[in-house]
Amino acid sequence: MRIWSLHPKYLDSKGLVALWRETLLAKHVLEGKTKGYRNHPQLVRFQDSPKPLHAINLYLSIVFNEAQQRGFHFDPSKFTKKFSHVVIPVTDEQVAYEAEHLRNKLQKRDVRKWEELKSVKTFEPHPLFSIVTGVREKWEKVS
Repeated sequence: MRIWSLHPKYLDSKGLVALWRETLLAKHVLEGKTKGYRNHPQLVRFQDSPKPLHAINLYLSIVFNEAQQRGFHFDPSKFTKKFSHVVIPVTDEQVAYEAEHLRNKLQKRDVRKWEELKSVKTFEPHPLFSIVTGVREKWEKVS
């Protein structure tokens, strides 16, 4: 599971669909509707936020909007539109790590998208996240 800190506009089609599905799974975990993935490291930042369900629904709404702009037909009934604005900090080194990780994936999976992102110097975070100075997140699994 990867719930990107990066804005979903940087993802290729496969990445955007995977993000939607994985974030819906994360939402089910936060709602207590599944037994699997409860201790997944990527969920920590949502679980630690003051309003985890508001945070995950805000996250999904942004992914949904990106999908709509690209002509995808994701089901809007899968998330709640009633949420308060939540901001979760993410470190600048985490964003840089994810940007490099995404570039590596795209170089193999979608060369056109990789070419598009090659020259991007600074990646925007998903609007749920606010960048702070710091090291890569402790929950990140580095291969």
